[in-house]
Amino acid sequence: MGEVAAKMKIMPESVETDLAELKKNLKGVIPAGTDLHGDIIEEPIAFGLKALIVTLIVNDEEGGTEAVEEAFAKVPGVENVKILELYRI
Repeated sequence: MGEVAAKMKIMPESVETDLAELKKNLKGVIPAGTDLHGDIIEEPIAFGLKALIVTLIVNDEEGGTEAVEEAFAKVPGVENVKILELYRI
């Protein structure tokens, strides 16, 4: 079975959310068998709000990103998690 690069957008709850702390917490809940690819990037949205863009390498199997999405959604300060792109590598 191959691997997939999953690009995800994590929206913080508010402008006041500490993005450095949020990044640290997201890195801490990445499930086993999933690797962070590169850095977590801040993307300006509007009025000072920034989203976090994360690229992960996961196994190419059905539901491969679900564990990551669920783990990220439970992190305090996360409003929502969205898959932007999936690429087979």
